[in-house]
Parts: sequence; C-alpha cells; structure tokens
Amino acid sequence: MSHNPGSPSPIQPLSLGNVVSAGLKLYSSHLKSYLTLASVAYLWIFVPVYGWAKCSATLALISRLAFGELVSQPESVESGRRFVNSRLWQFLVMGLLMFAIGIGLAIVIIIPFAIFAGILTGIFVASQTSGATVNPVIVLTIVLLTLLLLPVFIVAILWVQARFCLVEIPLAVEDNVDGTSTISRSWELTKGHVWRIAAILFVAYLITFPIQLPFTFVSAILQGIVETVAQDKPGYAVLLSLLRLVITLVGAALVVPFWQSIKAVIYYDLRSRREGLGLRIRDSEI
Repeated sequence: MSHNPGSPSPIQPLSLGNVVSAGLKLYSSHLKSYLTLASVAYLWIFVPVYGWAKCSATLALISRLAFGELVSQPESVESGRRFVNSRLWQFLVMGLLMFAIGIGLAIVIIIPFAIFAGILTGIFVASQTSGATVNPVIVLTIVLLTLLLLPVFIVAILWVQARFCLVEIPLAVEDNVDGTSTISRSWELTKGHVWRIAAILFVAYLITFPIQLPFTFVSAILQGIVETVAQDKPGYAVLLSLLRLVITLVGAALVVPFWQSIKAVIYYDLRSRREGLGLRIRDSEI
C-alpha cells in the first residue's frame, strides 16, 4: 500500500451516491470487526497521551482495512495493527498538529461568527430592556442575517473538513509518510475536489444524524441533571458525568466505522485518478 505516483486516470470520479453506498457496504460487511476496533479506540481515550495516540491509530486502522478491501488486497486486523502501531507516535504528532490547526481555524472562522451573533443578540436584548416595543424591523433583520450566515458557516466548516478529512489515512497506508507530511498529503489529494467531498460529508452527516440523535438526547438530559445536583450531591454528579461520557462514546463508536469507511473510499477514489490505482470498485455493484 505504498505511495507510487503515476499518470492520473482520465475517468470520472465516483459519484456521491457511489461513495456513500461503498462506505455503507464496507461498514455492513465488516460490522463486527469495525465496531470492535472503534470501541477499543474510544476506551484508549481514558489513558492520557499514549492512549490518545492508540485511539488515533486504531481509528486509522479501520480506514486501512477498508482501503485494502477496495484495492482487493484484504489484510488481517493483526497485520494492519502492527503497521499502524509502528507509527504510533507519529499519530500523536499528527493529532497535536491538527489540534493547533483547529485552534487557528476557530479563530479565523468561528470567533467572527460568534462576535457577530453576540452583537445581534445584544441589539435584540437592548431593544427589549429599554421598555419600548420591539421593532419588527430589527427582529426581521436579525432573522434574515441569521438565515443567511448559518449556511455560510456550515459551508465553511464543511470546506475545512473536506481539506483535512484524510489526514490519518496516508499515515496508516503509505510508506515514507510521517505525522507532518500526512497533513500536507491530505491537502494535496483533496485539491480541486473540495466541494464534491464536502457534499459527500454532508450526506454522511444526514445518514448518521438519526443514529446519534438518541444518544445526544440522553446525554443532554443527563447534563441537565448534573447541573441540578452538582452542588448538593457532587459524587452523584460525577457518576452521572461519567455515564454521560460513556453514552457519548458509545454513540460515536457506532458511527465512526462508517465515517472511516467513507474516508477510505474518498482516499481510494482520489488516488485512483491521480496515481493510477486499480479501479475494481468502479465495476462492482455499489
């Protein structure tokens, strides 16, 4: 599974539907092993530093195994695990770099939107506390600006995710890649295909939303209870917080194999066109 650049393939990329269908097929056909790996990965979160590296490597292992299926080179879990474990600390480096990049992007994207939302909220609150009747023009302006800016915010987030969605896969698959170069590799592969990838990610969110909704609902209820009993029963609040964390991780473990499979299909598709990988998946019934 090394990186051997070749001539780009002239054929058209997989459609959005084919990518999602292939991801679902990979997830369903390897449900037990992928769910086991995802569960183990999230258990490692509770171990500082080393566990975080293990979590990242194990999740990347799911994509490695899925990619192996796509190129008709299936690999055992143990074989794949040996490879990703050999780069364990590089996964930690990658994670730290992505954390730093995330902070920078939050400053560039999220904070300006938050400031603007705060200004609009302040105007609305001031118009109410002044004792005067709320000006319908102000209300309408706030609503329209919110409706206009929310899609912009969502598109901006999807654009960023599209550029960095493959960061762990080259490190888990290719030779001569480290925790730094794997990030630039994702940027290189996704260049020119950002909006198509963003559309795929958006559809994937729609698919996984119903699965995660019950877990999010229960988590929100538990959070409300924790805030209510935090002062009177701190021990009880700690237990509920741990339960809430476990429920959140269970919900994530159910959907992350699908996400890793989707990313493996995207990675395969981009490399097949840029570097001439085998195109067996294009002829399969997906």
